[in-house]
Amino acid sequence: MKLTIFGATGGTGQELVKQALAAGHEVTIYVRNPAKVKQQEPRLTVIQGEMHEAAKIEQAVAGADAVLSALGPTSNTPERPLTTGMAHIVAAMKKTGVRRLIAATGAGVADPNDRPQLIGQLFGLALRLFARHVLADSQGMVAAIRSSGLDWMLARAPRLHDKPSSGQIKVGYAGQGPGTQLARADFARFMLDQVGADQWLKKAPMLSN
Repeated sequence: MKLTIFGATGGTGQELVKQALAAGHEVTIYVRNPAKVKQQEPRLTVIQGEMHEAAKIEQAVAGADAVLSALGPTSNTPERPLTTGMAHIVAAMKKTGVRRLIAATGAGVADPNDRPQLIGQLFGLALRLFARHVLADSQGMVAAIRSSGLDWMLARAPRLHDKPSSGQIKVGYAGQGPGTQLARADFARFMLDQVGADQWLKKAPMLSN
């Protein structure tokens, strides 16, 4: 398959690129700083650009079988780069006829199916108090995806770490099974698995080990 990956130089994004190439996919990544790209493969295409450059985003998306986003917040400021960037990605996908969108977001973004326990409620309160701009931007990004009309899937992660893959992933909703930690390698594997699966289509499950 031909995959386009955004957020490819972050921790989860690097895992996505590594695993996608290992699986034999052709991968296009859209990055702000190509110097941060560690992989060099014949099947890897690097496009340099910012998240406000609609024409370049369209170039990156065109011809893809699926788009994966590992975009995440970088600062707790009133600007909303995730929301703006995802709006451009959605527009580019619609224009070029690409339907499948798999996106990562944090556990702080709620879903109607969640039944959070007390600790989850406290975590949500802490986010609203101390990282309200980050939360608002992530919520804006998710809203853009949910309203896109595309074949989307949102993968929500708790605290991510770089330990080796456990091979075991719990998938569900807050307060209904998933725990508080997840290996990036497992997160990336789950996201890649959704490229050709419909079980979680137009849903936003939470994952953990």
